[in-house]
Amino acid sequence: MPKTHTLVREHPSFPTALRDLPSWPQVLHCHGDLKQEGLAVAVVGARAASKNGRSQALMLASELAARGHRIISGGALGVDSAAHEGALRAGGYTAAVMACGLDSYYPRRNQRLFETMLERGGAIVSPYEVGSLPLRGRFVRRNQVIAALADLVLVVEASTNSGSLHTARFALGLGRKLAVVPGSPGCEHLMAEGIPAVRCAEDIATLLSGNPVPCFAQLPKAGSMTEFVLQHLSMYEARTAAELHEELGIPLRAAQRSLLRLQLDLLAVGLPGQRFRLSQLAASALEATRS
Repeated sequence: MPKTHTLVREHPSFPTALRDLPSWPQVLHCHGDLKQEGLAVAVVGARAASKNGRSQALMLASELAARGHRIISGGALGVDSAAHEGALRAGGYTAAVMACGLDSYYPRRNQRLFETMLERGGAIVSPYEVGSLPLRGRFVRRNQVIAALADLVLVVEASTNSGSLHTARFALGLGRKLAVVPGSPGCEHLMAEGIPAVRCAEDIATLLSGNPVPCFAQLPKAGSMTEFVLQHLSMYEARTAAELHEELGIPLRAAQRSLLRLQLDLLAVGLPGQRFRLSQLAASALEATRS
């Protein structure tokens, strides 16, 4: 393990951003260089992320790092790992916040990733003393640190009870900007509360500059089967292809293809049991066409 250096809250080098947390942490233990210059984006999401979720996290982190933004995350499997890897691929800066002491990185499966981060000038930090185990409650408080260190928190993929939503709440409470990548239930939940959706680094740069991101949904071609299926989806009642086949009298394969197309276009949200409902993005786009 590298030598740990510790910053106390009163020290001039203690991260300014963490002073927004009223009384915690009092110290921050560091491996590597915790840079504070430039804008930081925290990329968070599901540990058991889908292939698409990991790809989105990697792509967005890479694009943001290439723009000179610092990428902050929690070092976990899934979205966190993809975010760190994306920053490294772009030759950018990334730091991970641990929910345990720095005598043992967690998870162990990411040991090589953490070593690479340090080799490339990044940082591994923790508000916890050596010997602290990665207990559940420590992840929640770790998420406070992630939110505080960021200028913007980006939730890539999350369930409705995901720890990433804790990070999102902390971000709002600290006055940080918040954005989501649409398509997962947790992100849809945040969008329903008015949190903006993004699809690329340009959208995030727009938010960081203080400007709104316009709705980027592309509705299906008028008169197409996909549009017909979209018009019969609800935000409040999920449907299967078989149910649409029975209710609308359309071929089962056509219903399946249309639902898949809508999900790929972020107009429908896939739920367990091959059920689908209208996405917040689609609802906003449909509302715009009616007004």
